[in-house]
Amino acid sequence: MAKAKTRFYCQSCGFESAKWLGKCTSCGEWNTFVEEVVVAKPKGKGANTGLHSTSGPVKITEVVARKEARISARDTELNRVLGGGIVPGSIVLIGGEPGIGKSTLLLQVALKMKGVRIAYVSGEESEQQIRMRADRIGIENDECYLLTETSTDRIFAHFKNLRPHLCVIDSIQTLRSPSIESTAGSVSQIRECAGELQRFAKEAMIPVFLIGHITKDGSIAGPKILEHIVDTVLQFEGDRHHAYRLLRTMKNRFGSTAEIGIYEMNATGLREVENPSELLLSEGSETLSGVSIASTVEGLRPLLIETQALVGAAVYGTPQRSTTGFDMRRLHMLLAVLEKRCGFRFGDKDVFVNIAGGLKVEDPAIDLSIVAALLSSLQDQVLPQGVCFAGEVGLSGEVRSVSRLDQRVAEAAKLGFKTMVISSNNKLTKKMSASMKIKDINSVEELYSHLFS
Repeated sequence: MAKAKTRFYCQSCGFESAKWLGKCTSCGEWNTFVEEVVVAKPKGKGANTGLHSTSGPVKITEVVARKEARISARDTELNRVLGGGIVPGSIVLIGGEPGIGKSTLLLQVALKMKGVRIAYVSGEESEQQIRMRADRIGIENDECYLLTETSTDRIFAHFKNLRPHLCVIDSIQTLRSPSIESTAGSVSQIRECAGELQRFAKEAMIPVFLIGHITKDGSIAGPKILEHIVDTVLQFEGDRHHAYRLLRTMKNRFGSTAEIGIYEMNATGLREVENPSELLLSEGSETLSGVSIASTVEGLRPLLIETQALVGAAVYGTPQRSTTGFDMRRLHMLLAVLEKRCGFRFGDKDVFVNIAGGLKVEDPAIDLSIVAALLSSLQDQVLPQGVCFAGEVGLSGEVRSVSRLDQRVAEAAKLGFKTMVISSNNKLTKKMSASMKIKDINSVEELYSHLFS
């Protein structure tokens, strides 16, 4: 019989210890060690994936270089973030908050890929629940097979008989390997199940999608090695109170990590948003103070977003500072620059900043738009119509240049904007500068003079 042994694992980072520790020596967290029983597997025995492969050393010059034939997901946004499609034999991990739409996205992809045999494994929902969601989305692929199972041995046995072209696991935290006696979702179970699925994907050259839960701080639950095992890590994010969702690439061995996909949640599932700038710009806000339009870049895609600011007298003793979709520390820096370099009094004002549409933007190029919105609300004057902003603000009040300005200007011109306010250090091609009026400024003082003089 296999000999059982116990180990202590940190539930935060997956660090293994032979005895219980109060503080993890790897991540520094307290009281995170949990005892788990591990059954030693016989030597030479691994997970029964139903497949076997042999490999040996080969010279790198003898390896035939060829372009991987990717599988189209029938989803433009997912193909974009994956780098052009699904790579055979790859393993993709998708994480996100509960209810954000992870299962809906992958079920929708599985139902749209006509002629592709897909195995959808669910350890959380019954077949009837999945069928109800499928009826709402619309079934186009009759080769999608549902399997409600959590044991990896039985899952691989079904895969051996079915021979799917693509597998979806919902979710990795619900699977359980017979070689580990701990409960499903523990560090050792997640690590072992992920390793078995990786071996299956590489041996059979079948792509596998994993859905992963996240912790309260937003990171994917389980050991960090889970993200190292997989080829691609995607983060599905967005505000559940808004309709828009962002699929962001955190790691990709087969493409760029600078891509994002944008979806809109509706009654029939997730709709791909081809031109998000038109949807993110609200109507009727041109006559209100504190509203400005920023040109940002998410991944490789230029977007126009609406930045809103509200500045008012502080009702309580301590002025309030609140942001939605914008970094609070960045707002404090911009307010300090406006007060120190330009003489505007924000110390006794409540300041609220919002990025319309529920987006979270980290691009420093929206600094100029935030400053314009703050000044507009402070002066209670409406900004000129048809003006777009793109520039980073430094600590001395200077306006710094931004990258990929040609794409930003092209996106603004396509949506009908007439003027772009940028840094004087940026250089545009003649074609772009001819498409719309460009206003060069050097500092925040020049921005104020241009807007309110």
